[in-house]
Amino acid sequence: MTTTEHSAYRIIDTGRAARWLVTVDHATNRVPDWVAGGDLGVAPADMGRHIAYDVGALGVGAVLADRLGAPLIHSDFSRLVIDPNRGEDDPTLVMQLYDGTLIPANRGISNAAVAERLERLHRPYHAALEEMAARRPDVVLCAIHSYTPCLRGHAPRPWEVGVLSSHKDRRLAEPLIAALAGLGLCVGDNEPYAGHLDGDSIDRHALAPGRPNVLIEVRNDLIRDAAGQAEWGARLAPVLERVLAESGL
Repeated sequence: MTTTEHSAYRIIDTGRAARWLVTVDHATNRVPDWVAGGDLGVAPADMGRHIAYDVGALGVGAVLADRLGAPLIHSDFSRLVIDPNRGEDDPTLVMQLYDGTLIPANRGISNAAVAERLERLHRPYHAALEEMAARRPDVVLCAIHSYTPCLRGHAPRPWEVGVLSSHKDRRLAEPLIAALAGLGLCVGDNEPYAGHLDGDSIDRHALAPGRPNVLIEVRNDLIRDAAGQAEWGARLAPVLERVLAESGL
């Protein structure tokens, strides 16, 4: 396995030849030391929650990429520093309050500080992602995320897995939803979130250039440990391969 390391991202096995490119936008909860001294003022317990990163998503993505014979690119900074799955003009790019937790280092953040985070983290990640996506003309993007079983003050989420998609391109999403439901899973169609944000990663790297794509959200209580991550990576890989083959894309 070869790994390309950068302060903003890592790429695993760039030489893998499959059409698939696996991405994990919210892979880690790392806060660079040049950002507020490496401490956003958030308690360690909260930095271990879904507000700081997608718990278990990187492990699932790594197993999935290996099974698909595909490269994987992931961010290496917390979404609380700056969210790589948001456009540069999105008001939630740098969160000051998330699921009941205040982010002290982000309160009253200056335009200059946001610009530095964009320049050193957000933009390098997206430049590398685009380079990987352009490595062959028929690349298919598979974005892996995870979600919490229950937001504070809200009802529990029943879905085990969600498939998010834009109305602009549901070519792989619809058959994937059917295939996962056929395994007996409780599947959300654009649940627990709506599937399209202007300027997000799929919009930027798949919808705009016309690349086939899927975005998969796994409920994070199912993938908190290595065994769960391996199980879900192994479960998803053959389904994705079959859906893509049958799509004719």
